[in-house]
Amino acid sequence: MSGIRIHNLEVKYDQVTALKDVTFEIKENEFLGIIGPNGGGKTTLVKAILGLIEPSSGTITVDHQDVMGYVPQMTTFDRQFPITVMEVILMGHLPKEIKIGHRFNEHDRHHAMMVMKRLKIEHLRKRQIGQLSGGQMQRVLIARALMNHPSILILDEPTASVDEKTKESIYRMLKELNKKMTVIMITHDTALMWPYLDRVIYINKTVHLHDQATNGKMTEVMDTCPIDWFIEGEKIQKELLIGKGAKND
Repeated sequence: MSGIRIHNLEVKYDQVTALKDVTFEIKENEFLGIIGPNGGGKTTLVKAILGLIEPSSGTITVDHQDVMGYVPQMTTFDRQFPITVMEVILMGHLPKEIKIGHRFNEHDRHHAMMVMKRLKIEHLRKRQIGQLSGGQMQRVLIARALMNHPSILILDEPTASVDEKTKESIYRMLKELNKKMTVIMITHDTALMWPYLDRVIYINKTVHLHDQATNGKMTEVMDTCPIDWFIEGEKIQKELLIGKGAKND
């Protein structure tokens, strides 16, 4: 069972509350979208789920058999570092305690090739990461996260700084991966991501959960969102209308 249960979660940074009163569950093999304003707590929530930060109070329960893969924002990765695609992906298979002189074996490299073929990037294996496009680099980071066979894949804005065609391609790829794992994704691409998600939560310090499937029903979700959604909601609705119009052209 690849579920996550969050109960009364609160996270503070130096007495400043980043999250409060957060209670919800993420179901097995769900594709969950997390949206909300900058500084609203989206990344804090993800880091708490990953165990990268300690909650001030409350609990996060993840099945003990679950392995989580994490794709951080691409801006946190130094594209000028002299390393190949194969080497980046192999980093996802490093042991928790790395010994001096650690070397990857043939089995590791074979597994990395299988992951690259799955994401259709095997032809990039010898290329330096500084030579990659934004979309190619994002696929490489996703491949790295898949190296430990995760049952839960968490992504922080995986389509930032790539063009619309590439965004659609990445969303289709994630939906395919979602057949075998839970996918949790922070995104600002309101219009493009909507058809791919099972549910969406809007977060601004606390979480507003929408139990209905998305199925393109933006109006139903908008009707149950808090007032701060509507402060920036005009922009979101315009994005959705533009996206819908583009699909009908």
